[in-house]
Amino acid sequence: MKKSKAKDIAFYGIMIALAFIFSYLESFIPVNALIPIPGVKLGLANIVILFALYTNSIKQAIVIAIIRVLLAGLLFGNPMTIAYSLCGCALSLMIMWATKKTSLSIIGVSMLGGIFHNIGQLIMAVILTSTIQIAYYIPVILISGLVTGLLMGFAAKLVIERINKIKK
Repeated sequence: MKKSKAKDIAFYGIMIALAFIFSYLESFIPVNALIPIPGVKLGLANIVILFALYTNSIKQAIVIAIIRVLLAGLLFGNPMTIAYSLCGCALSLMIMWATKKTSLSIIGVSMLGGIFHNIGQLIMAVILTSTIQIAYYIPVILISGLVTGLLMGFAAKLVIERINKIKK
């Protein structure tokens, strides 16, 4: 086995485990006690996805995100949770990858990712319930995606900066 292949496998393993641990820890944070709106979460695992996107490639970020969503959905959710999360994840990753190439900072990219993750989940909800009335939820998901994206983007920025300092 080539050294680079072994490095890739190790990277995937560490990142998937870390994203999964963040998903697990997030299940203990009572966000709904502070914000009594169903589905609002911090998105701690997005720190790992941003890290992969900014330090490696979109391919690695996609693999890590999909495996994390499937594992978390199987252990902490249900098939509906997986459907909502995959739709949000796909839209979020597309937007983050596209905007990463612009002049936006990682925090701005993360904020857009948070917003579009929530929009993706709303699209899935409209599809599954066959009702557009869910659209009243848009202001809430825009604000929650903006705030959580800001927090996770800031955390990812700090992690990347610290790791870059260690590498020097």
